[in-house]
Amino acid sequence: MLGRAALLVLALLMGPAAAQQRLIPLSELRSGLSYAGADVRALQADEFGNPAQLWLMRGEQRWSEAIGAAGKSCQSCHGKVGDSMRGVAARYPALERSSGQLMNLEDRVRQCRTQRQQGPELAFESDDLLALSLYVTQASAGMALQVDISGAALAHWQQGERLFMQRRGQLNLACTHCHDQNNGKRFYTDLLSQGQPNGYPLFRMEWQKVGSLERRLRSCLVGVRAQVPPWGALEMRQLALYLGWRGQGLAIEAPAVRK
Repeated sequence: MLGRAALLVLALLMGPAAAQQRLIPLSELRSGLSYAGADVRALQADEFGNPAQLWLMRGEQRWSEAIGAAGKSCQSCHGKVGDSMRGVAARYPALERSSGQLMNLEDRVRQCRTQRQQGPELAFESDDLLALSLYVTQASAGMALQVDISGAALAHWQQGERLFMQRRGQLNLACTHCHDQNNGKRFYTDLLSQGQPNGYPLFRMEWQKVGSLERRLRSCLVGVRAQVPPWGALEMRQLALYLGWRGQGLAIEAPAVRK
């Protein structure tokens, strides 16, 4: 539960969106972990048994690995991940200053790989991309989500809200129907969660590997039998921005595990 002072600070920080009506009050935000069974919660808490540790180890290796024509590693520019990357994951998706492009954390890693290191492009959902993204995210573990929706980002946030409320697919369902109106209820054998993004990228038992928030959003679209946009589509970043605002105040969990 968030204290009244914390809620006031969050409301002030949210700027133009502060007046937006929330279907889930800030004081009632719940991580997806709270809907998981005891086995999943125990696995996430197990420092050695958590399967996402394999991707963290890979991310640590890739962070210090010099590659590409520039002969640089991530560490060459940023130093120790725990120092330079603290709080970074909490701010994504975010607008890039130079281009004005809305980017998620994976986009930023891919950009650094090609532009700064002059190395081969990392494919969407590749193990190296997910490993580096998770490694960077872990540096912000325990910090609250705090995306910026001021200025030019506001239009993206508004589009993300529309996407969240929009009915889709043959089942004619919107994100809000499951995650706002029916969270806590059972869908077959599973509890519907609030659909919060504070654990991504995370290890999902269903996938048997670490996956990104974009992959999860695409899975939801498949579930309602809707058209799925191509990887890297702007609408996926806009929806993620809205989800980041919607979950502000929740602590980042890394490495996280879900069913």
